[in-house]
Amino acid sequence: MAGHRQNRVSEDIKREIVAVMRELKDPRIQGMLTVVRVDVTADLSYAKVYVSAMEGIETAKLAVKGLTSASGYIRREVGGKLRLRKAPELKFIADDSVQHGMDIMRKLGSLTSENNGESEDEN
Repeated sequence: MAGHRQNRVSEDIKREIVAVMRELKDPRIQGMLTVVRVDVTADLSYAKVYVSAMEGIETAKLAVKGLTSASGYIRREVGGKLRLRKAPELKFIADDSVQHGMDIMRKLGSLTSENNGESEDEN
């Protein structure tokens, strides 16, 4: 039963962090940032927040530095909006999954264009 609450709280935290990130004015936290996932411990006292950027892992690492410096503010805002007894301590981690997904899409696109070119030659 605890797993359901843990999943629900992690999704709520993810949603609220995205909302707070839009309000932050730190220049390091700019660009196409995505919160990929949030892992919350069983006692809801710690949360790992995986952040990815369309521009690449370097941009994500820079954003993580900015988010880490604003983690107290983000924690307070998330705790206040979700009305948790104790807001979890946030640890931000850079992730390259969005860039990896974009690379896969480009490769698939090139494969389909190659296949379309071959089928036109056969006709």
